[in-house]
Amino acid sequence: MTRKIILMMSVSIDGFIEGPNRELDWHMVDDELHSHFNEQLRAMGAFLDGRVMYELMASFWPTADADPSSTPPMVEFARIWREMPKIVYSRTLERADWNARVVRDVVVDEVLELKAQPGGDLVLGGADLAAAFMRLDLIDEYRLYVHPIVLGQGKPLFPASDARINLRLVETRTFGNGVVLLRYERSPSP
Repeated sequence: MTRKIILMMSVSIDGFIEGPNRELDWHMVDDELHSHFNEQLRAMGAFLDGRVMYELMASFWPTADADPSSTPPMVEFARIWREMPKIVYSRTLERADWNARVVRDVVVDEVLELKAQPGGDLVLGGADLAAAFMRLDLIDEYRLYVHPIVLGQGKPLFPASDARINLRLVETRTFGNGVVLLRYERSPSP
């Protein structure tokens, strides 16, 4: 059985993953949602991140468990993040720390080889990388965490594309803070 590539992304009701000035302050990640993320991510085999996502994560999570203001789910995630193998897709990053390696380009055959290896599923992070994986038809599952906010503008999760991807809803879950998980798997074309 091959591993799946799973896109997990927080998104506003109007489809944006960040505000017009790259702000993420609208994310409503409380302990319940963060514990859910930890449960999902703990089972993964690797994080596949773009450079921006990797640098954002590496700027905080390596030492977050030493910060006295971190909540228990944050402490747990810091450990998950440090220990998880990471593949960082970047043409400019020279090296990556914290159990990470840099790959220059998304090459379909290399991704398929990665999926064929044993281990947990692969979680995809970063909008530009997600767009590249979508263009190459490499995403098996979409886990969208819809936050109850309309941003009006910003970076859209799904850039304009000619691709049509058929999906099948396999799970919904409403969290106490109003965030809704919409989990879709690829569906065969009709």
